[in-house]
Amino acid sequence: MLRFIFVTFCLTLVLMGANSVHNTQDINRDNHDYVGRGKSTKSGAYSSEETTASFWRSQANATLFERLKKTANTNLAKNVIMFLGDGMSITTIAAARALLGQRDKKPGEETQLSFEKFPFVGLSKTYCVDRQVADSACSATAYLCGVKANEATIGVTAAVKLGYCKEMNNETNHVPSIAHLFQMKGKKTGIVTTTRITHASPAGVYAHTAHRDWEADSHMPDAKNCKDIALQLIHGETGKNLNVIFGGGRAYFIPKGQSDNDQQPGVRLDSRDLIKEWKEQKGNAKHEYVHDLPGLKGLQHDTEYVLGLFSSDHMDYNLDRNKNVQPSLAEMTVKAIRLLSQGEKGYFLFVEGGRIDQAHHATLAHKALDETIEFQKAVQAAVDITGESETLIVVTSDHAHTMTLNGYPERGNNILGIGGKGKDKLPYTTLSYANGPGEHGDGKRPDLTNADLNNPNFKYPSYVPLKDETHGGEDVAIFARGPWAHLLVGVTEQNVIAHVMKYASCVGPEGEPCGNGSANIVPSLLIPLLSLLAIAFAQRVL
Repeated sequence: MLRFIFVTFCLTLVLMGANSVHNTQDINRDNHDYVGRGKSTKSGAYSSEETTASFWRSQANATLFERLKKTANTNLAKNVIMFLGDGMSITTIAAARALLGQRDKKPGEETQLSFEKFPFVGLSKTYCVDRQVADSACSATAYLCGVKANEATIGVTAAVKLGYCKEMNNETNHVPSIAHLFQMKGKKTGIVTTTRITHASPAGVYAHTAHRDWEADSHMPDAKNCKDIALQLIHGETGKNLNVIFGGGRAYFIPKGQSDNDQQPGVRLDSRDLIKEWKEQKGNAKHEYVHDLPGLKGLQHDTEYVLGLFSSDHMDYNLDRNKNVQPSLAEMTVKAIRLLSQGEKGYFLFVEGGRIDQAHHATLAHKALDETIEFQKAVQAAVDITGESETLIVVTSDHAHTMTLNGYPERGNNILGIGGKGKDKLPYTTLSYANGPGEHGDGKRPDLTNADLNNPNFKYPSYVPLKDETHGGEDVAIFARGPWAHLLVGVTEQNVIAHVMKYASCVGPEGEPCGNGSANIVPSLLIPLLSLLAIAFAQRVL
């Protein structure tokens, strides 16, 4: 009887699959929108093994058995590292993996970025309280503070409207970040970013402001009554206790009329030198201020507080930076982990690949993908020097972008190149944007036949002409490994991410639910065990 039921079930699946193929063929046969598709001529782009069923079955079984070995880690997360790829949409991930593989002389589509190997994956819903499409400020408040907020506000509830200083000063509207909670438990904390350290995403770690643009007093209408973001970093309750601060934006910390380490002028109007004030504030604690790669490399790991400002403004794109002067995201990340690891109680580290987003805003797809590849290098560097048993690593994005990966390009086609031709006989790129400052051709599609698509500064075509390309409103991915990473699966409101990190590390107020390591892991082991038994039973029956 069991044999009959099992065989019937298998035959049903086969028939369903056959019907699905038949229906797909019918759909394709009726679809006439195949301009530029043509016949495949690049069979050499993939291995001959891929033309066999055994290759794909073997690949699928390897994946299956690898996942069956995974169990839920319910240890206490001594350390939490959150990686934020700013603007790293799922399309960006797919295109970046292709570029990474093609740089290694492979077709590219089969490549995996470092964080794509993490065992747990979910989706994050990114909208603000008042906007369908998020910006980096309200989203930072969500994933770092656990509360959704209004567009362009940071570290405050949605009771604070954009630009309202009085509401911002009302501390009942402030929401603490996960970094602040770590500090309250005596743990070390740090920030690493390739943007200005006062930019929206990193500011979510320490600031409470009614406007993300209030990075310095010169950018504020009422600087006498409201504190700018740079000032909050140096003197705010969370900012002053950060052990590691790495990023750009020196000009926002020094007064107008004074030059920084690169001989660039400061922008502050209050005559305050916040770098000097930071040094004075640290007193006898071992501290260092650094401004370039040699300074970063020279830091001793027992340094308790480090302020590293590596550029007057945003740090340079990786493809533009002087690699002897400005550190890479991976170099900053490794140094930050080494410094924070000196604490016995653990640490929280926020790492942002911030220039992914800025490249997209300029429709510089080449640079956006390169910045994503640099980002995944930093993730791998962190994986290499931390232990999965006690360190929760979360990789996600704050919002998407309007870049699409489209057409019918052949396997292994240059991801930065031409994807086909339109009905107007003009070529189109595989990557393009729904809006932005890219090529428009004076109301007509531009002829890209002779375009230099290998130029990192080539602006990819966009449909709606805008000064800056906008964000996208679709969900973004969450990748997680380590203690309680299995809670970050399914479709999740973005603010839940902060609560999972808090739960995993037990840094919330007394009485809040906490993953203190006492949970019984038997249920988590039961699922893969039952799966293995089911496979064994099936093999025996057949």
